Amino acid sequence: MSLESEDDGLQSVEFFAFDTVIIIKAATTMEVMVKLQDRCTFFENTLSRTIEGSDVGRINAAGGEPVTVEPTTADLISKALVYCDESEGRFDITIGAATSLWDFKEGIVPDPDELAEAVTHIDYTQVMVDGTTVTLADPKGKIDLGGIAKGYIADDLVNLLLDEGCESAFVNLGGNVKTLGCKPDGNPWNVGIQDPADSSNVLAKIASENTSVVTSGLYERVFEEDGRRYWHILDPKTGYPVETDVMGATIVSEASIDGDGFTKPLFMMNHEDALAFIEGRQSLQGLLVLDDGTILQTENSQMELL
Repeated sequence: MSLESEDDGLQSVEFFAFDTVIIIKAATTMEVMVKLQDRCTFFENTLSRTIEGSDVGRINAAGGEPVTVEPTTADLISKALVYCDESEGRFDITIGAATSLWDFKEGIVPDPDELAEAVTHIDYTQVMVDGTTVTLADPKGKIDLGGIAKGYIADDLVNLLLDEGCESAFVNLGGNVKTLGCKPDGNPWNVGIQDPADSSNVLAKIASENTSVVTSGLYERVFEEDGRRYWHILDPKTGYPVETDVMGATIVSEASIDGDGFTKPLFMMNHEDALAFIEGRQSLQGLLVLDDGTILQTENSQMELL
């Protein structure tokens, strides 16, 4: 972890969590910055699918039996099920049955028969939440919250800062950005929108104040095998990487969990349906980058192309 005090009165912290680099800048104390990192450690240890003893790990290993979890885990799963419903299953937190078979770091494609069997256990309606008790009724099902956890966590961190009296902050959880207030000088935070094909290139920017900007791209984690390119966003219906002309999607919203919950389904659609999906939710602004480089925006978008 790297902690720094900046000339503009902001404290800055940078560390690695959730398989990405976390950068937080806030007009607060060093003690609060440490609390933020501790909070991230708490979430990683409870929500990770791969950490032994995590809430999610225990649910997946329970063989269909109820599991008592942290209130935040139950709350996130409850909220995530709403996005599963609203996307008609295009976003499905039981995708873990398939994601557990892929290895995008080592470039491993799962056995087709194993993957076909896993897909039969992708069904978010098998998940039930009662208070702090979570039941995954399918003994072979697996929850994976990787597609929505960072949005929930970004909202939580900003709420922690508000509770500590902070009025100015920038939280970046590797593609999930949420701002609190303005910069200390009174100007809005500027958030860049990355090119999904080239992370060093910024396609657009937006002035952000008390908003979330979430960008997802197919090229975030990708490998090639036998001339075929495989990316990390999987289709719950097939277990294989999605087939779409949408290469990148950005959603601007008040809650960061909205950005996470609504960007992933866009990759299960063609660009016309994806744009209509965002347009149908007036609280959201959207930007899509297509496979031919075309950039589309919702009518209410305040993102400025560069």
